Amino acid sequence: MLNWIWAALIGLAVLCGAVTGRMPKVASAAVSGASEAVELLLSIGGMMLLWNGLMEVGEKAGLVRIFSKAVYPLLKFLFPDAYRDRKAMDAVSMNMAANFLGLGNAATPLGIRAVGELKRLGGGKAEATRSMSMFILINTASIQFLPTTVAALRAAQGSKSPFEILPAVWLTSILALAVGITAAKLFEKLSGRCGRSRRYRPM
Repeated sequence: MLNWIWAALIGLAVLCGAVTGRMPKVASAAVSGASEAVELLLSIGGMMLLWNGLMEVGEKAGLVRIFSKAVYPLLKFLFPDAYRDRKAMDAVSMNMAANFLGLGNAATPLGIRAVGELKRLGGGKAEATRSMSMFILINTASIQFLPTTVAALRAAQGSKSPFEILPAVWLTSILALAVGITAAKLFEKLSGRCGRSRRYRPM
């Protein structure tokens, strides 16, 4: 789906450039944009590699297991159907830790691993389980204590105080996560009640 969206945007840009007679500017913007993207990738790549390496070291050293035990009550509340599976909860904990450090794209492989473990617990079915849905929510609206990727982008663009956004990031991420979890739990209860009422409706 995303491939189609990007193709449509590129085609629309070329079409508008041809209609308005600005094709040379479109071509120039494409070339300059590609070079700027490579420069930006190189500028933030080092930080992402560093934190990915630290996460791998943390997993091998058992720090992820310690973090998983520390957040066990929270995991039990969020994933009542999966919290007993240590492998799945370790994967979820690693992703939560990566998002907590604001690693952005660096947390994506960890998130894919966690979804795979939760899917395994759900029997490998195509449809998402409640635990998978909750994890996607937490992964999307996660609390970021150190927005590392955003700070790296700000520093690459010449910001003198790349971490001055911390209060705003903390407030918005905490509120977004709280609202998301509350809504998910409410919908779980409503869906459970509706299912029971349909199942036990008197004739």
